[in-house]
Amino acid sequence: MTKEYKMCNRCVMDTSDPDITFDENGYCNHCNKALKVLSEPPVGLPKEEKQRALNEVVERIKNDGKGKQYDCIIGVSGGVDSTYVAYLVKKLGLRPLAVHLDNGWNSELSVQNIENTLKILDIELYTYVLDWDEFKDIQKSFLKAGVPDLEIPTDHAINALLYQIAYKYDIKYILNGSNVETEQIGVHSWSNGHYDWRYIELIQKKFGKQKFRTFPHITPLKLIKWNFIKNIRRVRILDYVEYKKENVLNVLEKELTYKRYSKKHGESTYTYFIQNYILPKRFEFDKRKMHFSSLICSGQMTREEAIYELSKPLMAENEISELIEYVCDKFEITKEEFGRYMNLPVKTYFDYPSYNTHPIYRTLRELYKKIISY
Repeated sequence: MTKEYKMCNRCVMDTSDPDITFDENGYCNHCNKALKVLSEPPVGLPKEEKQRALNEVVERIKNDGKGKQYDCIIGVSGGVDSTYVAYLVKKLGLRPLAVHLDNGWNSELSVQNIENTLKILDIELYTYVLDWDEFKDIQKSFLKAGVPDLEIPTDHAINALLYQIAYKYDIKYILNGSNVETEQIGVHSWSNGHYDWRYIELIQKKFGKQKFRTFPHITPLKLIKWNFIKNIRRVRILDYVEYKKENVLNVLEKELTYKRYSKKHGESTYTYFIQNYILPKRFEFDKRKMHFSSLICSGQMTREEAIYELSKPLMAENEISELIEYVCDKFEITKEEFGRYMNLPVKTYFDYPSYNTHPIYRTLRELYKKIISY
């Protein structure tokens, strides 16, 4: 039975999320949870207490990094969040090693932003280039699997690479751009399995042609080694500072000659194509609702502004045609083959074997979440 359409009275999340619920005020579970998280430490701390908490984290990183070439790892993509992390850690007097995963989809502007940022800040860069034949086949497997989690392989490889480099250089801290202010809302049916190697491995085994050779990946045993034996910790450093997107962009433009993207995820051509074409057309959801709702909850956007932005088309017709042709050329498939992928039965993460279906791994995952981040 089709659920009657409804939009939250506070944010812009709606019944395109099949699991959304509403309270007696018409407020959804997403913004109710988001507001609770925004009130909790460290992001919800008063200004002076938050500064003290930040100072403690920075002092710990510096102490643990004494005598080493680097005291922390940062991932860089050319996006706003990771660029501001790079700017912030240098202001805090830390000695980062920047790590970039090149998956073959970097936009020209993202490359320029990364180069300018790291040159101005004098940060060394480690780049890992994925084997294109291997990775292309993995991405095509996810298209064939019918799931919306099309960027899971990239996200998984990035996280694995950060851990691998931290382990290699004996660095205890990975500082990432994840933050509560701008991305506290997520939908499990839209994207899941970021750390789930079993999910990725079995989808590739079922739909792919290539074997895994060089693809960075995370297994439960590796996580135990990295987190519990080597004590590597992830730090959401942006949760310890005021993080208002427009203010941050102004700082980056002034200090780092940063260039804005016309739309979200302009740093990756494939991510942009997925979010602005594949997801709304094939899976009938618009991730802008999730992004805008996060900004509404943190007071960076009004509901009226979000509704107005949602009324705008995601892409012009000529841009759609150009991107379809570009993606098909990269994947070495015809437009007809891509069209067949777009019309396959829709599936989700929960339709395939994963660590989520194993009770022991579920327990370990919850324990892991509590221990490795602060």
